[in-house]
Amino acid sequence: MSRYIRQTCLAEFGLEGQNRLKETSVVVVGAGGIGCPVLQYLAAAGLGNIGIVDGDIVEESNLQRQVLFGTSTLGENKAAAAAAYINNLNPHVNAEVYSCHLTRENASSIISKYDFVIDCTDNFDTRYLIDECCEALNKAWIYGAIHCYEAQVAIFNYRGSPTYLQLFPKQSVEKIPDCADSGVLGVLPGLTGMLQATECIKLITGIGEPLVGQLLVFNVLTMQFVTFPFAVKKPKISGQSKCPVHLLSAKEYRDNAERYLLVDVREPNEVPVFPIAKRIPLSELHLRIDELITDKEIAFVCRSGNRSRQAAMLLAKTNRFNQLYAIYETLY
Repeated sequence: MSRYIRQTCLAEFGLEGQNRLKETSVVVVGAGGIGCPVLQYLAAAGLGNIGIVDGDIVEESNLQRQVLFGTSTLGENKAAAAAAYINNLNPHVNAEVYSCHLTRENASSIISKYDFVIDCTDNFDTRYLIDECCEALNKAWIYGAIHCYEAQVAIFNYRGSPTYLQLFPKQSVEKIPDCADSGVLGVLPGLTGMLQATECIKLITGIGEPLVGQLLVFNVLTMQFVTFPFAVKKPKISGQSKCPVHLLSAKEYRDNAERYLLVDVREPNEVPVFPIAKRIPLSELHLRIDELITDKEIAFVCRSGNRSRQAAMLLAKTNRFNQLYAIYETLY
């Protein structure tokens, strides 16, 4: 078919890849800023069956980044409006609408119908629910998350690869601020969604090296893309200490500053380093771990807390540190 000629002429892709797309089903949870480009590019590529889960309606504030919608769709359910867009873009794709939020009551029945799941949500509770269901149903899912100018993409539970919960324990993220409070640059969810769609196509067609067991972290201000490998955590043994990563408030740090080696993980072109902090950009951290061997406890800091948590989690996997802290709010 001429519609797909630009991708079927690729040697690694071919007609076989196109047929695999046609025969595959994917459910996209969330039709917002991340979900819109995911839906747009998967439909354009010729994915056979797409489920769209979203209970929200289109609001004017969505139009800055949710590119499937326009003024004419204000007030409509996002899943239904997205399906209408897909039907016009590619009538060969079957778009199934779920005009609801994903809940414990409906998650298993919805997810069980599809081959893959793509998380395009904006809250941790839904991600943990997706992770739990996919693990129980033995389905892979593609994760994407954004915060201000930064984003993450990864694949979980693919052929025995780690789960989201193994990489992000629930106690490690409860206090992290969300985008509704912090804001977001509109192009960031677009780029994140395109990367998720790319990873999904790679999984389906077998081309390239998908982000299995790897966390891609990128910043649109610096255009730095860093990939962190992660492995399955060993089951906890009775009496074994908990994960050594802890969240630390600005006040808690200031009250006991002498206890910590403060490490600023922002990039060199960002605001000046705190006078008392050592500066190691997150993008260089994996190369400079030896600089952090100290008798003090290590506390990471950035602008909002996102990169400080990533840095602490990265070091925790080396098993070379006893206590690691991520300051989750503005320090000064």
